[in-house]
Amino acid sequence: MARAGWRKPEAETRLSDLVSVGLMMRVFPPDLVDEVIAECGRTEQRHRSLPARVMAYFAIGLALHADGSYDEVLALMTEGLAWAASEGGAEPPVLPSKSAIFQARVRLGAEPLKALFERVARPLATSSTAGAWLAGRRLVSIDGTTFDVADTDVNNAFFGRPGVMKGERSAFPQVRMVALAECSTHAIFDAEIGPYTTSETAMSKPLLGRLDANMVLLADRGFGGFEAWQQATAGGADLIWRARTNVKPRRIETLDDGSWLAEMRQNNSKLDTEHVVIRVVEYTIDDGRGTVLGPFRLFTSLLDSTEVTAVELADSYRQRWEIETAFGELKTYQRGSKVVLRSKSPALVDQELWGHLCCHFAIRTLMFEAADAAKLDPDRVSFTAARNITRRSLSQARGFSPSGH
Repeated sequence: MARAGWRKPEAETRLSDLVSVGLMMRVFPPDLVDEVIAECGRTEQRHRSLPARVMAYFAIGLALHADGSYDEVLALMTEGLAWAASEGGAEPPVLPSKSAIFQARVRLGAEPLKALFERVARPLATSSTAGAWLAGRRLVSIDGTTFDVADTDVNNAFFGRPGVMKGERSAFPQVRMVALAECSTHAIFDAEIGPYTTSETAMSKPLLGRLDANMVLLADRGFGGFEAWQQATAGGADLIWRARTNVKPRRIETLDDGSWLAEMRQNNSKLDTEHVVIRVVEYTIDDGRGTVLGPFRLFTSLLDSTEVTAVELADSYRQRWEIETAFGELKTYQRGSKVVLRSKSPALVDQELWGHLCCHFAIRTLMFEAADAAKLDPDRVSFTAARNITRRSLSQARGFSPSGH
């Protein structure tokens, strides 16, 4: 039975054979998209006007054009239709209806976008990238953020929402994301997504277990703790974490640079509990206006003061804020300031957010490649300019067959 809003074209030209995605296709190759779709069990058993490969790219396109409607974004992806038709002498097919696009999104689900991000996203910096390394280790940061989602009953029940004063509730439910980002390139390369009611600490646990041995993880006080420390270092990663004021490790040795070695225990009040040896760095900051800020206190697993000095540790910790910049890029310049995610069900919220992460990684890949070719610090490249280039590439690419035929 024909789907509402869809008319079979008279010519043999298929919409799915003409969709163009530009940069996205290079970062997320069609063969890989097909492989991920098959692994997730989303391969079609019959021909559809909007096959899964099209919808995977469409989900990323929705993130790139977050203010566009379904049909506007699909139209941008298929701007090559007029060109293709003029070359082949055929009339371009009619675009599917919004209802058909929505049903295709539902069929795809979130899993293929999540799997696609997990397969492709990675740190980007090379050995020559400015600000990427500390003593031969890659600087990465962890933090969390939230996104407003559509105020529907199912979203509210699944995600929850923040409370506010005087018994009122916030305007929208929220989805929480905790992520790992490379400090020098702002590339978000790992993430967990869940309800607002799940804490950042709980959502960080899987991420800590996936750190590589050549990484140094920067984290704020909210991620500290004995259990998290052990989990993060179990795979060989090193840590520089700002310490909570109530954690008081036992000093065991003062080093030449003023930092000191200490024992951090599972229970600081009991000397017979399990402990780890850490290095403590304490410092203040002069803001240049006569005000001294601090003291600040860092815990690190980098114990050798001859390899990394206390000054280098304090200076490197400043880069923890780079992940906040990455979140700002995603939430303000990509999604749009104070824009609510459009999806009205938890599964499609997940799909939308994984699409945003794929889109951000693709833009950051473009920015890194441009900076690397010009021998520039990636911070010197404009995210907004790179986003606009990516938007143009979405509609200007030609000759790509999402259906695989």
